[in-house]
Amino acid sequence: MGSGLEPAVSQLDVSGNGSEYNNHVNSRLPDDNASSATNTIDNGSLADSNSCSGRYIHMYDLPIRFNDDVIKDCRSLNVWYDMCRPLTNRGLGPQLINCNKVFSDKGWYETDQFMLEIIFHERMKRYECLTNDSSLASAHYVPFYAGFDVSRYLWGFNTSIRDATPLALINWLRERSEWKVLGGRDHFLVAGRTTWEFRRLTEEDSDWGNRLMVLPEGKNMTMLVIESSPWHRNDFAIPYPTYFHPSTDDEVFQWQNRIRRLRRRYLFSFAGAPRPNISGSVRGQIIEQCQASNKCRLLDCSTKSNCQNPSNVMKLFQTSAFCLQPPGDSYTRRSAFDSMLAGCIPVFFHPGSAYVQYLWHLPKNYTKYSVFISEDDVKAGNVSIEEKLRRIPKEEVKAMREQVIQLIPGLIYANPSSTLETVEDAFDLAVRGVIDRVNRIRKEIKDGVNSDLSYDEIDSWKYNLFGTVEKHEWDSFFYKWKYTKS
Repeated sequence: MGSGLEPAVSQLDVSGNGSEYNNHVNSRLPDDNASSATNTIDNGSLADSNSCSGRYIHMYDLPIRFNDDVIKDCRSLNVWYDMCRPLTNRGLGPQLINCNKVFSDKGWYETDQFMLEIIFHERMKRYECLTNDSSLASAHYVPFYAGFDVSRYLWGFNTSIRDATPLALINWLRERSEWKVLGGRDHFLVAGRTTWEFRRLTEEDSDWGNRLMVLPEGKNMTMLVIESSPWHRNDFAIPYPTYFHPSTDDEVFQWQNRIRRLRRRYLFSFAGAPRPNISGSVRGQIIEQCQASNKCRLLDCSTKSNCQNPSNVMKLFQTSAFCLQPPGDSYTRRSAFDSMLAGCIPVFFHPGSAYVQYLWHLPKNYTKYSVFISEDDVKAGNVSIEEKLRRIPKEEVKAMREQVIQLIPGLIYANPSSTLETVEDAFDLAVRGVIDRVNRIRKEIKDGVNSDLSYDEIDSWKYNLFGTVEKHEWDSFFYKWKYTKS
């Protein structure tokens, strides 16, 4: 960035009481009582002042170059396959026909795993506490299609092209009065890909992705992604989209009741393919153990047609008590959410696959809804997955499955064209998480403190999950990966 730009908030001293900066910020923070006013939201109805108090979101009307134009040439979004079909139905994709009776009759779509920013934007357009008066807002949403922007330039483009749109966005935001209040620390955006697409550290064309999340201004914003970095403060993981996008509360409840009644003929299953080119991948050993057991069902994704058919995937998970979820190309998998949607208890082999990721959507006590088996033990041949799972008492398995089923509403994204009445979905929990975070930031600035200074950023995963950076049994999992991901 040019030297004439104002410094980002992260570069300013916010630690001293009574500083000039704190006085400036405090004078411009939204009035805590301002939200007592009734405000007109986008759909023309009136939002009740009590229900929206502390929940108002201001959404920027961005130039279309930052969203609609990004996806206009849908065939350019991915060099490997056409993204035009997945973009239909506001990012939900084509509606699924329930030929094999695997789904319920309504609410199922062939949703691509990278559609989150479209779905989130469509939901936000209908958010009940959306406001055009930015002074009322608890947070500011930037509807930039970051994931689609980077995906169209990942292969065969230099770093200047990959960085062009993020830099243009930052320059545009810096001119807004809303940005100048907190330097973007009350702003958030949704990028429907993993964090690693946005954390390029050099100007080498051979390096991956763009620099959106490592720019000073990007570091100030809250970034919502499908996989966050354990070693950074500014990104937070929210669930991958699944195939289920209900329009009513009853559709959610009916699905939960349906999967409670299912007979699960397999003790455990795995849908995936080996990763022979990834050093240290545990998938090969997991596949070997599954193939050697008559209590395991393998859906081999080396044959793409097997796993590109939602019916095949969901049928497997519905007939399994436990679903194995090892890391793949990165820590996380969309499959983890598809399996929980089917009432299948996830088995994780690395704490970075869920436990340090989806802090707003999954219980901190991971033993309530999942099983953890160290990938190191599997690689060393020290553990039989079948024996480990067989030893879990039936009543405990039943309780874990019920916990998974209870989590389902908060792991799915409702159909953007409708509004759930009593059910909070993944969108609702994400918005609440953002608002809570921004409220904490505002309070710290008013009090002249900065909790980020209390721990090393490399320990972010530990601080966010446990509230401490003391030595932990999971330390080795993150320090051995850090040098391949930072």
